[in-house]
Amino acid sequence: MCSILKFNMKQVMTLSEELVWRGFVHQTTFKDIKELDEKKRIFYWGVDANSAPSMTIGNLAAAMMAKKFIDHGYQPILLAGGATGRIGDPKDDAERPEVTADTVESNKLGIVRQYESIFRGAKLKMVDNYDWFKDIGYIDFLLKIGKQIGMGQMLDRDFVKNRTGEGGEGISYAEFSYSLIQGYDFLHLFREEGVTLQLCGSDQWVNSITGVEMIRKLESENAHVWSCPLIINKATGKKFGKSEEGTVWLDSKMTSPFKMYQFWLNVDDEGIGDYLKIYTEIQKEEFDELMLKFNEDRSGRSAQKYLAFEVTKLVHGSEVAESVKRISEVLFGNREASELIIEDFKALSSELPSSDLADVLEFLVSTDLVKSKGEARRFIEQGAISVNGQKIDDFELKLKSLSLVKRGKNSFAVKI
Repeated sequence: MCSILKFNMKQVMTLSEELVWRGFVHQTTFKDIKELDEKKRIFYWGVDANSAPSMTIGNLAAAMMAKKFIDHGYQPILLAGGATGRIGDPKDDAERPEVTADTVESNKLGIVRQYESIFRGAKLKMVDNYDWFKDIGYIDFLLKIGKQIGMGQMLDRDFVKNRTGEGGEGISYAEFSYSLIQGYDFLHLFREEGVTLQLCGSDQWVNSITGVEMIRKLESENAHVWSCPLIINKATGKKFGKSEEGTVWLDSKMTSPFKMYQFWLNVDDEGIGDYLKIYTEIQKEEFDELMLKFNEDRSGRSAQKYLAFEVTKLVHGSEVAESVKRISEVLFGNREASELIIEDFKALSSELPSSDLADVLEFLVSTDLVKSKGEARRFIEQGAISVNGQKIDDFELKLKSLSLVKRGKNSFAVKI
């Protein structure tokens, strides 16, 4: 277990202090986490690209934790699981579907690009465990590695109990052996790269410990694991990272920057302080000032606005973040539609109903802002239709391209 740290937040934080402050403390093999401050280590963390070509915002939390180690002088190695991705990390309820080598490779490239973007400026070494597993003989692996890990230790794992117990769907030998494969990754990187620390998510703790034991038994050396806690939505008590549309991805084709921005803009008040420390680079003094302002007027959502902009900028870049901020302030704030630029309308046209029809009545019907031309006339007469922020009263109005049309308070469409 970790020791409890007390420190002066006005001073520059050490790595262990910053990890505590940001909430990145879960399970670790360090008896005293201040050991992290005594020397800079080479560390690694892994990602299996078997399910999608993108990280989720759950993965982003672990990436931000790794970023703190890098900021404090640790040398990072990112392991892409070309081998483990084919097997799949065991789930509690059922076997993962088999994926092809081509799918794993394609997914891997997408995820690696995201890490390179998030860690831009850092010297990030990439490795793929397929490179060393492809030449390992089955008998050699069983004799040299399999004999080092007892069956009792593996059978005691929760996912094995859940899958093999009453009502479970069973587990294949391939998934049962997953922790041996991951443990060997740590051993290999210890031998070849001098890695002595693995970072992981809370769900990977047991698998990671397997590598520590291999290094102790085969190399008579100590290695360590540091895990990231599961991020919980305090308002619901459920795992953080889902929107009404589903999982929030970092890939813009899977979750648009606008939808990502809206997700962060609407996170719960109860957890906003935690999310700021986990998902942004905010410093202690700025955090205290922002939270003071937020708590004085929560309706202004100043903390959520800061969070939405900073995370979108981190993932998609400054220009995209500025664009979705501008769009959001026009749609849901007091910003003038005249401030939107061509790129903003391109983004809007993929988020909102759009049409190239110039006749205002036809446009309103084609974008489902109204059910009929008769209803369109009634809304116009009532002053409920506006174009680029200006109410209209002309039934024969011809809409110009790149116009934002609004009905009522929150129904929009784009004239392209």
